[in-house]
Order: sequence, then structure tokens, then C-alpha cells
Amino acid sequence: MDQNSSFTAKYFPKFSDRLFLLCGVLMLCSEIWKQLVLTFALGNGIYDWWYVPFQLCSVPMYVLLAYPWLRREGIRRTLLAFLMSYCLMSGIIVFADTSGLQYPIPELTAHSYVWHLLLILIGIGAGITYCRSLRSDAKNILFSRALSRAYPLRPFLYATLLYLSCCVIAETLNLTLDRYGLINMFYINPHYPMQQIVFRDLVPVIGNTAAVLLYVTVTVLGAFLFFLLWRIVISGIMPYNKLSRK
Repeated sequence: MDQNSSFTAKYFPKFSDRLFLLCGVLMLCSEIWKQLVLTFALGNGIYDWWYVPFQLCSVPMYVLLAYPWLRREGIRRTLLAFLMSYCLMSGIIVFADTSGLQYPIPELTAHSYVWHLLLILIGIGAGITYCRSLRSDAKNILFSRALSRAYPLRPFLYATLLYLSCCVIAETLNLTLDRYGLINMFYINPHYPMQQIVFRDLVPVIGNTAAVLLYVTVTVLGAFLFFLLWRIVISGIMPYNKLSRK
């Protein structure tokens, strides 16, 4: 018992570390279950490349599994910024069109709904953890003359680079694996018609490639709005007049 406690204290000293790791492990286990059901219950033993677990809503699973092991504060804040903006947005926006959550097997449909609800909770938890990490840096914040220093945009910029890097990986998978069947990671495969609501209606006007590029751009802007919402939260916790008092 003491060894377990010392291991936890050494590698996962914060509650958020243990919580995020637990969520990541649970999501990984549920994803393995999903892939097995899709392959053997629906695919008769043949893997369907459409369900490769690399969508925007899948990336948080990998982030959560990596986060507790990373110690550099800058990297941690980048991952938190990703979860509190891109993850939270992906969990919420899917309920504008739930057709992608429906499966022939009810258990898979329930899994999809629970997954995206969990993304929302993870995004909120990451936002709270991010705000608390800024508050813990009290010495720098108290002597700050501007809210931009108290709530820097750099973590979001790095989170956006992470998102765009994932887009590049997703497009590489799309163009490499589509010879084996339909695959549309991040919904940006130029060989497959845009499916996302609103953007699919623009395809006849601006073309599929332009709709894909617009979709990626709007995703970044939407995540930025979520990030700014957290700025309102942190400004309420640490008002500007307190930040600039000294």
C-alpha cells in the first residue's frame, strides 16, 4: 500500500493527473470494445477503415493518456488549452446533428452519446484545471499589468498547431488508406463529399476542397471562441483591478 502511495505521489501527484489518466484509460478500453464490435459483430471479421479512431473527438483520448506523464508546464497548458477548447467544442457541436452517433447496435449508439458527453465534462475539467494553474502562478499574475499576461493566448496557439498537425495526419491517413475502403478522418478527405451540416450545402457553390478548408478554418475560430469564454471565467476569478493593483 505504501509502495502504491509513493508511486502515485511520484508520478501522479495532482488529482487532475489521476483523473485525466483514468478517463483516458476508460476511453481507450471502450474504444477497443467498439472496434471489436464493429469488426466482428457488424463487419463479419473484416475491418472497416471508416472507423479508424482518429477523429477530432478521438484525439482527447490520446491527449489524456499522455498528459499525466508530461512535466513541462508549457506542454501541459497546451494540452489543457486543446481540451478546454477543441475537445469541449467537439463534444457540444455534435448534438447539432446526431446522425453520426447512430449505429445499428444500440450499445454502440449509447457509447457514442456517452463519449461525447464525457468530452464535454473533460473540457470543463480541463478549463478548471487550466484556470487553477494560472492562479497558482500568483506571484507573476499579481504583478501583471495586463490580463493578456494573466491569461496568455500562446497555449491556444500551440493547441491550434496540435489540431492542424492532427489534420495533416488525418489527411495522410485519408489519402493513404482510402484504397482499402471509405475513410474520412476529421471529415476532410477531398475524395469524399463534405458531410458536415452547413458546409455540405456550400459544396455546390464553392466546391468540396474549398468547403474542407473553410471547415478547418471555422473549427479553429470556434475553438478560439470557447477559449475566450474561459478568459471571461478567469477574469471573473481574478478581476483586472486586482491583477493591476500593484
